[in-house]
Amino acid sequence: MIDRAYLSEKNLWVHLKETTLPIVIYGMGNGADKIIDELTARDIPVSDFFASDGFVRGHFFHGKRVLSLSEVKEKYEKFIILVAFGSSLPDVMAKFISLAETHELYAPDVPVCGGELFDAPFYLEHEVEFEKIRSLLADEKSRSVWNDLIAYKLSGDISHILRADTQKEDALKNILSGDYTAYADLGAYNGDTIREALAFYPSIQKICAFEPSAKTFTKLETYLSTVENIEKAAFPLCAWNKAETRILTDGAGRNTTIGGTNDAAKTKNGAKIRTAECDALDNRIRYKGEKLFIKYDVEGAEEEALLGSVQTIQNNDTELLVSLYHKSRDLFALPLLVHELLPNHKLYLRKHPYIPAWDINLYVCKN
Repeated sequence: MIDRAYLSEKNLWVHLKETTLPIVIYGMGNGADKIIDELTARDIPVSDFFASDGFVRGHFFHGKRVLSLSEVKEKYEKFIILVAFGSSLPDVMAKFISLAETHELYAPDVPVCGGELFDAPFYLEHEVEFEKIRSLLADEKSRSVWNDLIAYKLSGDISHILRADTQKEDALKNILSGDYTAYADLGAYNGDTIREALAFYPSIQKICAFEPSAKTFTKLETYLSTVENIEKAAFPLCAWNKAETRILTDGAGRNTTIGGTNDAAKTKNGAKIRTAECDALDNRIRYKGEKLFIKYDVEGAEEEALLGSVQTIQNNDTELLVSLYHKSRDLFALPLLVHELLPNHKLYLRKHPYIPAWDINLYVCKN
């Protein structure tokens, strides 16, 4: 059970409502917009915005001139910093950590792909599911990561996710069984994770890749053209549970998300809104009897993509990597679905370096 203080005095949104300190937001763009929406809904004022040195050019955001950190320090004796963008780059993460050592800093957990906020009411509504998942996790490290993730999501305190971090290479080497003969990459981006999989698992002889963003799909095809002696199938599609045309917010690769089914063509926060074709993995490949590894990182469509690959999962000796960070309910809904599909497989939870708590992965394997 989680420390109940994270539902009250250690809860980020409760603290921000009660504080008398000015609140300043570090960063601009979509992440800041999401945080501002939550603050506005709770009648919590934002005092100022600031950007990193080199990004301060006298411009305005939400009607306020964007300051430098030195200007914020001159203006306020004490203040609260809310981080409004994410990064896995070591120098950027080091900047966040350095700021947290000298200032009161939080990285609010706002859902990447929209939907419910992970706040105290959300946790209490789904506490039974959260505890069930915790009991299903295969090792003590997974349960420790689980505890830290819940504490972080409720408090915004980055120390929890820093403590939870492990390198992805460790999971690929020591959790997954390897010796795969086939690999399906759903959300293949420009081929970087295919390159990674081939480096760790040279036994792979078949590759299937889905990537909906036109720009990155071109890069993916270019990369695949250099891969020799492997059967390859690449599709400019969103991974889904059936063949369907849907709306795509195309932020190029990792910022590409699936929306509704109405026609649209406009720009939102720099990302083009367009129609895109979706399909199920089961409709595109007929792997059978393979030692198969499937990666699901499809920007909020993981549940649908899993449901669209049930036959493929069951027709092969399958292990999975499933992203759990795009929507608040992913943290319990996706493990429950995976456990239903593969009840005899073990579930391992790992968080890889990123601030805020992105790159949360569920590793699903037989060993």
